[in-house]
Amino acid sequence: MSVFRFIPVHFGGFRTTANSYLQYRFKTTARLKHIRTPIPFIDQLKQCRYPDEYLTLFQDFTAMGYNHEYPCFASLIYKLARARKFDQVEAVLGFLRTHDIRCKEAPFIGLIRQYGKANMIDKAMEVFLDMGRSLNCVRTRQSFNTILNVLVDGGRVREAAELFQNAPKMGFRLNSVSYNIMMKMWMEKDELENAMKMFDEMLQRNIEPTVVTYNCRIGFLCRRGEVEEAKRVLDELRKNGKRGNAVSYALLMEGLCASGKFNEARKLMFDMEYHGCKVELVNYGVLITDLTKRGSINEAKKFLIEMKKRNIKPDVVIYNILISYFCRTDGKASDGYKMLVDMQVKGCEPNATTYRTVVDGLCNEEDYMGALKVVNAMLVSKACPRVETFRHLVVGLLRDGKLEEVGFLLKEMNRREMSLGWSCWEILVKMACKDADDDGNLQHQGRVDQLGTLTRLDTARSDT
Repeated sequence: MSVFRFIPVHFGGFRTTANSYLQYRFKTTARLKHIRTPIPFIDQLKQCRYPDEYLTLFQDFTAMGYNHEYPCFASLIYKLARARKFDQVEAVLGFLRTHDIRCKEAPFIGLIRQYGKANMIDKAMEVFLDMGRSLNCVRTRQSFNTILNVLVDGGRVREAAELFQNAPKMGFRLNSVSYNIMMKMWMEKDELENAMKMFDEMLQRNIEPTVVTYNCRIGFLCRRGEVEEAKRVLDELRKNGKRGNAVSYALLMEGLCASGKFNEARKLMFDMEYHGCKVELVNYGVLITDLTKRGSINEAKKFLIEMKKRNIKPDVVIYNILISYFCRTDGKASDGYKMLVDMQVKGCEPNATTYRTVVDGLCNEEDYMGALKVVNAMLVSKACPRVETFRHLVVGLLRDGKLEEVGFLLKEMNRREMSLGWSCWEILVKMACKDADDDGNLQHQGRVDQLGTLTRLDTARSDT
């Protein structure tokens, strides 16, 4: 027996033995092996500012003989799909098919979801069917549930029902998520009987309903104004040994608010903790939304103070509710801008919705230079205004004679393959024609020069 193993040594401030030291070194080395080796292509892909650069970068690396592996394709597909560059996604998928590269299903699940959001349901189904065939990827129940949900959200009821029925033949074992999706579909069609058939079938197949299952029923009943029946479903959930979550109570609170019972909804929020459910942001969001709808902005802002006392930090959704109120109320858009600044000071990052709401609010109040400042911040954060916002801002700035700023916006539009469109051009021409005399001659050469410059900058003139 070695005496060495009993010799105490000091390491990292603790007195230990040589044997435990060796164990520590082994575990540390094992952890270090899991640290990702930097992948040059992915590192440069993260630095790309414009979506058109993604595929070009991939092609440049390929031309240099770079051997792309799965993480490269996963990142590329994700970024192209998020940017809605679906034609370029097809080129990447073609490369995967040709080179038979083994992939995990995660990037394809993301792609299916993005196709669904773009209402390209057939393309989503095509990707799902190609997985395990021309695409070297194993499908699991997760990808099955993803395409099922895309079909339901896209209104493809018949196809969703057929896919659901054929799941066992395709090798997929249905779970609670599958049934929840189908219950959602029937409830959205206001067919409670079919939805409850799904619920009963779950029980027959020994598939335990989840809190989400009960939330589907609660939400459906509240939308129909049957709040008391929804409360009974929550009681049923408790009797079955489960606790409702924050969403369960938020759905009930929405139903109560819609029925004009704000005080009862507020009381329900405080009763949550008695039933073992912690109050979350979604519950405050329901109350703040109802108050802003009724114009009680000061009461809504008091909840921010209450949240602070409870150590609940408002998130971007809460701020967006308040900012939306200011920006849709005449003369209040500047207050929306102040709240945008305030949320950033308090460490909450705005999202694309935040920026778009403030920009549109300022444009509606004809504060075009203020809106341009927000657009600049938006572009830096890699978010993008809607094409309608760009057009509104271009017309407003041109009316104020801000040609340099208009040129900047048109360049940004062209980079994103956006154009002014004929309807916007019609407005600009009418603006110029207001300066014409009785004989139809333009009196101010400045307007003519402006239109000429815009014509050169707006290279793509088809409506997007």
